[in-house]
Amino acid sequence: MQVVDLGYALSEANPYWPGEGYCPFHFEIIATLEEDGVYSGAFSTPEHLGTHMDAPNHFEAGQVSIDKIGLEDLVAPAVVVDIREACQLAPDYRLSPDDLVGWENQQGLIPSGAVVFALTGWGQYWNDYDRYKNQDTSGRLHFPGFSSEAALLLVKERAIQGIGVDTLSVDYGLSTDFPVHHIVNGAGAYHIENAANLEQVPARGAWMIAAPIKIENGSGGPARVWVIFKRE
Repeated sequence: MQVVDLGYALSEANPYWPGEGYCPFHFEIIATLEEDGVYSGAFSTPEHLGTHMDAPNHFEAGQVSIDKIGLEDLVAPAVVVDIREACQLAPDYRLSPDDLVGWENQQGLIPSGAVVFALTGWGQYWNDYDRYKNQDTSGRLHFPGFSSEAALLLVKERAIQGIGVDTLSVDYGLSTDFPVHHIVNGAGAYHIENAANLEQVPARGAWMIAAPIKIENGSGGPARVWVIFKRE
């Protein structure tokens, strides 16, 4: 089997959501081997920073929190839809139902219970926060995501477990009402944002395993996410 890590290491250089109340990851050493005989640190972070999971309660009342997502729901078939070419031409591109139909014409139906990832190519900007968030002079963000039409198709006709993306948000940067968050969370499904290394994952045939931090009643949290698939 081959294993691919879909997560970035947490650090103070990580891009973070540029909204009120959000802040960078912070880590400090609180004990050293030289002075204390033990090495230890302390960290603080918003829930939605780095490679992380949005729990269904993130945008919808009455849905489960991050600690109540069943372990069986954190293991799922992984689907990767490559939209890099469209995103290179248009940073505000949104994955469409036509993209999903095109994928299925080549790969077969999206399996029930899958996590569907949009490969936008945005991970190439991960180490350049300004380019990654792509914020214009009026404060608007420009990066790709999912369309609401694609999200509706996935939750209503494909019964997915979740969606994922290699950008700051499953909704594209210009969104102000976050319809994809509402649609997917409203269906009891989750999101994985800031996914890494999606270009190393086959379009289908991989299985995703996610291990989000288990915050009681949390709306999400940093997650270790990886996929396994048969080596060719």
